Amino acid sequence: MSKNYALVWDLDAIYSGGSGSEALLEALAETTKDIASFKQAVRDWEIPSGSADVSEFLLLINQNADIAKQLMNAAAFLECLSSADTRDLKAVELSGGVYQQLSELETIENEWHEKFALISDDVWASLLQENGLSEIAFVLNEARDNRKKKGTRDEETVISALNVDGYRGWSDHYDTIVATIRVPVTIDGEDKEVSAGQALNLLSHPDRAVRVAVFEAYGKAWQEKSQLFSDTLNHLAGFRLAVYRTRKWDNVLSEPLAINRLDEKTLATMWEVIEKHKATFVDFLNRKAQLFGIEKLSFHDVFAPLTLDSEPKKYTYQEGADFILTQFAKFSPKMASFAKHAFEQQWIEAEDRDNKRPGGFCTDFPLEKESRIFMTYDGAPGTVATLAHELGHAFHSHVIRDEPFENTNYAMNVAETASTFAEMIIADASVKEAATKEEKIVLLEDKIGRSIAFFMDIRARFLFETRFYEARKEGLVSADRLNTLMEEAQREAFKDALSEYHPQFWSSKLHFYIAEVPFYNFPYTFGYLFSLGIYHQALAEGSGYEDKYIALLQDTGAMTTEQLAQKHLNIDLTKPDFWESALEIAVGDVKEFLELTNDLV
Repeated sequence: MSKNYALVWDLDAIYSGGSGSEALLEALAETTKDIASFKQAVRDWEIPSGSADVSEFLLLINQNADIAKQLMNAAAFLECLSSADTRDLKAVELSGGVYQQLSELETIENEWHEKFALISDDVWASLLQENGLSEIAFVLNEARDNRKKKGTRDEETVISALNVDGYRGWSDHYDTIVATIRVPVTIDGEDKEVSAGQALNLLSHPDRAVRVAVFEAYGKAWQEKSQLFSDTLNHLAGFRLAVYRTRKWDNVLSEPLAINRLDEKTLATMWEVIEKHKATFVDFLNRKAQLFGIEKLSFHDVFAPLTLDSEPKKYTYQEGADFILTQFAKFSPKMASFAKHAFEQQWIEAEDRDNKRPGGFCTDFPLEKESRIFMTYDGAPGTVATLAHELGHAFHSHVIRDEPFENTNYAMNVAETASTFAEMIIADASVKEAATKEEKIVLLEDKIGRSIAFFMDIRARFLFETRFYEARKEGLVSADRLNTLMEEAQREAFKDALSEYHPQFWSSKLHFYIAEVPFYNFPYTFGYLFSLGIYHQALAEGSGYEDKYIALLQDTGAMTTEQLAQKHLNIDLTKPDFWESALEIAVGDVKEFLELTNDLV
């Protein structure tokens, strides 16, 4: 008999007492002192001109890491609190203080990295050859190169100081507005108001009449506050573009590509290969419309489940957990063992209740070397896969936990590889273990939904954000214009295969308002396709692939994406071959779905 896993997480193991935690306040007070000490140490550090003294440099590296870990811990803890209860205003208030400290740390790091840039190449190379530095040479070189691309010390100091009320302030403001969103719905004859997150879940309701009504109310709720959201998005983007002008960065993709350690040619090649195969996925959308008995899908139909006149499959939380553990074990006993530990130690917040934020995430606590997962579990196969997705993130952090701290900061695109790989294991297993043809069709449709999400929905977000930033360079972009840009992007990405779009999507999607990372979209598609290619290799090699997979994950923070692929997969990501092979898997799913449903239309 399986353990009755809890639906709520344990945060007391991190800091006891929630947003009133004395331990947290003491830690932040101590960090304030550490930041002051680090600031002075950086200013006292003399730029080496001959044989470098590595001991003082190592001391600075360790000081920097210790402060970063403490602040990451606090920020993650407060994010967990405010996500699990949007009414926890104390957590929001404390977050502001933490991000102020992070801004101060960034300012000091900029000053330190400026000294990196002033060290001669010969002395720098000699310094990196010293004991303890060769392992983190990639990260140190990256910091040195990135600093050379930024502004003067005074400019970067001002930017860091303004980040709190620029990026972070507007991002937090978005969360404040979202917390006020209430959507009126009627479910089973009962009229009620639900949060944005609950309404989002209802857009996948199996009853189309419910979806139609909720979609209308949902769109109206966001539209009513569109001016607030457009102000927020315009000012967040305006701040970002002002930073780019200061640094003389013209290409709006320069920063996200650098953050993801990705070559623009790789990104372009990936999108080109996807575009070549779009017709196949339009065929899927058209077939799904036929199965729904309609001419074309609406936006809310795209990710709605097929039921085929039967009750949709549901998993209790325990059943979902057991299914994940069983399937993980078939590929990687180490992954299964880790996931079991996460369930048993209450690392997961999955309860379906009011006042939770929409969406899901996995966040890390570097001091404890633990993770926490946030989501809202409703028992549908899709949420089981989402749970597996977040466990994939946590497993990635787990296998990299003993690497040097500097090498644990892996980019978003490869972070999404681990999560999507875990999700793929579950989705694939669900299809293969289907008891009937009807169940197989339903589960296969859910699995193909991921391809639609990454190839079409994410593509629309990328197109919108690219065009919005270009428009924003010329001035403020009105809410109506944002609606138009969003719908145009969706029509293009979905090849005009839908009857109705979601022009307010720009206001309802958190990803456009994330402070730290612009273009929080294409890394998902990259991670999905990259993981499909890895999954294909794993199926071919069997259980022996586990250690190779873990070795790849352990290197994700210590090299570029192209270097990672070359070292562990022997592939060139700037060429279409790998992307074509990965697409074959997704295209094969669609072909199987079309064949299975031929006699149903």
